[in-house]
Amino acid sequence: MHICTVTNLPITENQKWQAFHNNDGGYKKIIKRLGDDILLYSIDTDHNISLDSMDIDLLRSVLEDSNLEGKPICLVWDMKYITSMSFTYKKQIASLIYNPTFTFGIVIFYNVEPQFLIMAETFAAMVPEQLPVLIKENYTDAVSAVLDWKAGKLVSEIFESEEDEKYELQKREFLATLGRISWMNMMDQSIYMPPEEDKLFPFFKAIDNLQGDLRENVKEKERELEQIAREGEKTLTEKNILLNAQKELYKKLKTQLEKEKSALTARIATQEMELTRISTAIAEKTSALRELLDMISSLDIDTAKKSIMIENCRNMINTEMIEKRLNIELTTTDSEFLSKLQKKHPNLNQRELRICLLIKLNYNTRDIARSVGISTRGMESIRYRMHKKIGLLKHQSLKSYLTDLATPSS
Repeated sequence: MHICTVTNLPITENQKWQAFHNNDGGYKKIIKRLGDDILLYSIDTDHNISLDSMDIDLLRSVLEDSNLEGKPICLVWDMKYITSMSFTYKKQIASLIYNPTFTFGIVIFYNVEPQFLIMAETFAAMVPEQLPVLIKENYTDAVSAVLDWKAGKLVSEIFESEEDEKYELQKREFLATLGRISWMNMMDQSIYMPPEEDKLFPFFKAIDNLQGDLRENVKEKERELEQIAREGEKTLTEKNILLNAQKELYKKLKTQLEKEKSALTARIATQEMELTRISTAIAEKTSALRELLDMISSLDIDTAKKSIMIENCRNMINTEMIEKRLNIELTTTDSEFLSKLQKKHPNLNQRELRICLLIKLNYNTRDIARSVGISTRGMESIRYRMHKKIGLLKHQSLKSYLTDLATPSS
């Protein structure tokens, strides 16, 4: 513990009573206690800095540890190296003055840098009249003034003449007005105006004009914000209308798609039933033909006639098997192929569409001829006419064209 050489009071230090700030290359704010109730503020740095924010929690911690909560604070602040303060700091000062978290008894600044003097004087001018704020040259003058205040002695400034006192009061009013406008955004405050013949009248008139300009600027900004808000509300309303319209449209489309889905489901069910019926009929027909073939094979008739009858039965069985396979395959992607082919070549009739499907499914000419009930030569003639109807060149293959058309990218 150190002893103050000016007051002979003990100086209490605590590692908790420090706060580090990163701006301006970094600095440390330190609070010490002189005696029982005098707080010594200082900045630990070796270069000029700008105060960025207040350390309310730091001050609260010092007051709690010193059992000074709720008691008037005697604050002595060494302002060496402090050359400016942020706008945030100014607003925090204004809040502390007019919405106090702590009770200040007296505030004294010393070692005030020339660049910061107006700031310090502005703060002193803005505080309530019952709070004395003094600016002293050095530490000795500062702590001596605090002891005088605690002893009940008058600590107000003494002026050499009435003219000096009048000037100082007007200066304080000038700085207080500027501080309230700048730090607290008080655009509607009343401004003290000295008589027109007063030499300081132009300065106060300039503040009055500045206040008016700032007030108009604020109103203009408010009008712009209102216009932006109106345009935003209008845009929002239009977007909501559009969104509601789209939602209604999507609802109708969904209903329509659900109806189409139901219709397609019913159609598929019907086609599956029909396919089952056809497959059953084909199976029964094929079985009967096989029985007939067995009966013919056992007959004792002319060998040539018997061979012709057996061949005809086998052809009929093969035709039925082709028909069965074709009906099964149509339940997959080939229905899409037929739809695509018919859309691209509407001049093809139903038999030609069926032949195209069989060609695409790799059936040979003879099997296709049997399926549609014509001769092999007749089938070749039909393929030639289809080649021309589709518009293929002589060197182009009908099967290759149909295969390419069936692929998804076609």
